Amino acid sequence: MVLGVTVISVEVTHFPEPADPAPQPTAAAPAAQPRRARRLAVLGDSTAVGLGDPRPNRGGWRGVGPLVAAALGVDDDGYLNPSFEGARMKNVLIEQLPAVLAHRADVALLVVGMNDTLRPDFDAEQISADLTELVRTLAAQGTLLVPVRFHDHSKVFRLPSSIKRALAARVAELNAAIDAVVAAEGVPCLNLHELPGAYELTSWSVDRLHPSELGHRMLALGFTTLLEQAGYAVAEPVSLTCSGGVEPSALSHFGWLVGKGVPWLWRRGREFLPYAVAIMWRSFRGRAD
Repeated sequence: MVLGVTVISVEVTHFPEPADPAPQPTAAAPAAQPRRARRLAVLGDSTAVGLGDPRPNRGGWRGVGPLVAAALGVDDDGYLNPSFEGARMKNVLIEQLPAVLAHRADVALLVVGMNDTLRPDFDAEQISADLTELVRTLAAQGTLLVPVRFHDHSKVFRLPSSIKRALAARVAELNAAIDAVVAAEGVPCLNLHELPGAYELTSWSVDRLHPSELGHRMLALGFTTLLEQAGYAVAEPVSLTCSGGVEPSALSHFGWLVGKGVPWLWRRGREFLPYAVAIMWRSFRGRAD
């Protein structure tokens, strides 16, 4: 007997191994919320005081400090300004710093140095050391200090060419000292030379030494821009539209010139003259060699 065998062909299909499941998108980390500066201090000289920006109907000066305070949402209790006219870097360290430490400011603005440049005992290394101590002492308490580096004031203030060269050289020394500290300590710094409009006459008051209302607003805008970049909330951006200040009258121009301008030029000129003569002599020797 013959048995019939049926062969069944089975086709086996090979399916690819299942791929690993696609990674699911993860939620992005929330962006850090800007910090609010509740306490602000302004240190320095007459520019920090606010000279050049008179308060309307109230007397005294407004200036960069109240403008920054308003932009940051700092109230009157949170604002401190122990600055005074004629202050030098050492004055800030010895006489103004204690009040700021007691105030426990979140942010401190520093505008000082030009008075140092006009003195015969100018010492760039000492200025650098004093500024370093200011930055570190405040940082240890949690206060961010924001200094300025200066523009070429000889382009603004009318001086003989030899004095202009001497002043420009001295300001360059001051800026080099400030730059070294800023780089070493990693703090923001407002560069006045790069501030838009820094050399426009409308940015300056009648004396050409202090900012006008517009100039103070420009400073405030520069400071708040740096603070925003550093992570602080700016509740209300600073406007460059002048409003609320007062225009000095012709009489006030004359009064400043007679009462303060001429005496200041005479006093500082006598102190600065030996340095200017040395600059002129080196310039002469350089051309003669």
